[in-house]
Amino acid sequence: MTNSSTLIEDIRSASRLMVRELGFMNATLAATGYSASAVHALLEIDAHGPLSAAQLVQLLGLEKSSISRLLGKLVEAGELVESTVDGDGRIKSLGLTAQGRHSVQEIHAYGRMQVETAMRQLNPTQQQTVAQGIALYAQALKSRRQAPDSRTAASPIAIESGYRPGLVGRVVEMHADFYSRYSGFGQFFESQVASGIAEFVGRLDNPGNRIWAALLNGRIVGSVAIDGGDADNDEAHLRWFILDDGCRGGGVGKRLLEQAVAFCDESGFPATHLWTFSGLNAARHLYEAHGFVLTHEAEGNQWGSVVTEQQFTRRKP
Repeated sequence: MTNSSTLIEDIRSASRLMVRELGFMNATLAATGYSASAVHALLEIDAHGPLSAAQLVQLLGLEKSSISRLLGKLVEAGELVESTVDGDGRIKSLGLTAQGRHSVQEIHAYGRMQVETAMRQLNPTQQQTVAQGIALYAQALKSRRQAPDSRTAASPIAIESGYRPGLVGRVVEMHADFYSRYSGFGQFFESQVASGIAEFVGRLDNPGNRIWAALLNGRIVGSVAIDGGDADNDEAHLRWFILDDGCRGGGVGKRLLEQAVAFCDESGFPATHLWTFSGLNAARHLYEAHGFVLTHEAEGNQWGSVVTEQQFTRRKP
């Protein structure tokens, strides 16, 4: 994670702009007559079913007294109705009335209109980047509140092994997108990645081959593979290590490499090597942190452009 003050200030500025553009500076929200906290209370009750005041305190991160006041107003307005929980008169849950359900439908329609209008300004790749970035940022903020020690905060990204529909296309897309922007690689490089990964997934029945995908809400946002049949001297070849833009710097790459390195050790490979090129400093830092050392460096054009190619090798401990 970078501590760049420019990055932090850019995120803060964007957050303030979002708050203003979404209408949170106004006294009411989403074309209703209700405050932002009241609108969110209605949305959470719609999403989860009847909730107690204590549960809404946890979900919304508000003080108990504030929750009590806004719930009282929503009951009085006919949006919510109180009922006892399992016959215990001391505990009350709040559910939507017919009027409340209609209000929630109107809130959702307004929110969808806001998002759809904004998304029309972006291309499909930018839309996916926005969706991923907001999801990760929101989860990070929530984790900070619920578990200030980041070591205990759960990651919204899962790491799973094996083939899944769309894997080949996403690995190619992520490589083509990043390396075209970073290094100017074009059709030759993309075709090389496409043919290589397509051939490899046909060999996943080999016990020395494995591929992992990082998944955010079911979408592939990262990958790494170990090819046990593509090297001399019984070495493993680490291939197709890539992350989507919105997932860099959050520890996902570290988790992918940990899976790959552990697999190599468990499979008994005496060494694992990878090919990259000079200038990819963030990736090099990760490789070296996992025991890889630079073993070869020379100019080459195996990716379609002349670069300083590098081979890193890790010996089994």
